[in-house]
Amino acid sequence: MIRSFLIAMFCIVVTNGFSQDNRVTQVKIEGAKRTKVSFLKNLIEFKAGMVLDSTMIAEDMERLKRLPAISYANFKVFSLDENLFEVVYLVNENFTLIPYANLFTSSNDDFAFRVGLQEFNFLGRNITIGGFYQYDVFNSYGIGIRAPYLFSKKIGLAFNYNNISTQEPIFFDNTSADYKYNNKGFEVLGLYQMNFKNNFAFGASLFAENYSYLGGATSEAVPQALDVDKYLLKFIYDYNDISYFYQYLEGFRSALNFQYVVSSAISLPDFLIGFNDFTYFHRIGQKGNWASRLRLGLASNVNTPFAPFTVDNNINIRGVGNTIDRGTGTVVFNTEYRHTLVDKDWFVLQANAFVDGGTWRNPGGTFGDFIESDNVRIYPGVGVRFIHKKIFNAIFRIDYGYGITKDASRGVVFGIGQYF
Repeated sequence: MIRSFLIAMFCIVVTNGFSQDNRVTQVKIEGAKRTKVSFLKNLIEFKAGMVLDSTMIAEDMERLKRLPAISYANFKVFSLDENLFEVVYLVNENFTLIPYANLFTSSNDDFAFRVGLQEFNFLGRNITIGGFYQYDVFNSYGIGIRAPYLFSKKIGLAFNYNNISTQEPIFFDNTSADYKYNNKGFEVLGLYQMNFKNNFAFGASLFAENYSYLGGATSEAVPQALDVDKYLLKFIYDYNDISYFYQYLEGFRSALNFQYVVSSAISLPDFLIGFNDFTYFHRIGQKGNWASRLRLGLASNVNTPFAPFTVDNNINIRGVGNTIDRGTGTVVFNTEYRHTLVDKDWFVLQANAFVDGGTWRNPGGTFGDFIESDNVRIYPGVGVRFIHKKIFNAIFRIDYGYGITKDASRGVVFGIGQYF
């Protein structure tokens, strides 16, 4: 980090200390083996023939480090002649063909799992392609491809097909029932990068939902079987101003997801849903990292047991259990301190202490539900991370959360990747 800062300062001095005729005759990229150099040269903004510009080079460094194929990037500047320079971009690549396995708690308190295989640098052009198999009481699978630079360095495409079956609790009249839930369909998204920090996605999804009663309470108002064809329109806006240095992050990110869902069933009416994740990261000393996430979400306030926002171990509050409640609005805040205990050439051991908290609006309820004690959950806890520095997203996490609010539970949550 210090070396990069000194090099950047050198470039600033060179750029400002001499005339504006300081030209770069050549921009080289070294260290790329599996990634196509032609792809990286097309992606970066700084080109041969430009005036030496440290700001543009620094942005290229961050742009490269955000690629799944690149674990770290740096640069060197060489003086060739008076007012003529050569810039060399140095990249360290990740291993990107990644099998993964994820363990989590299912709705009947048995262990469920998901296994899959993903290639994050298909054809050497940072195309992600992969699939998974999941067992969570029932069998599920999915495939997907994401090519953010398919048509140009700003325009790409993503496609996903999923056939997901799970056992889901449905809540109504202060009681609950278990249903087999199946969601089968595909999604197509157009991807557009406006500039370095601002990204958009627009698309649509066609899918079918099926609910089948398994056991528990019943009600005349709640159907025991339901088959619904749906489509949704989706808009995503991602503002990303985060700097990456291996496992350490610094900066702010805001990700907005807005959807309009159209249903063929009267019992499941059309609705709007939107949520925004605000995340903030700050380096503390040489080994510490403070991370926080705030999620704000609202959906059409339909009084239905099939409300879209869930309270769940694997999504928002560690230790709370698997889908213990549902709502049409959500406020969740996660904050944790991550501290590196061991940092070797390829391996990192990281510990963390966290507090997860959240509250929900009941289906058909009011905004006053957010401050009702029955809807508030607070779970502090601790965890550990095992990180492979040369394999993309190779982070195995274990967290233990302990509830301190009304009717709280406690539990261990496993996962791949940081929780947020």
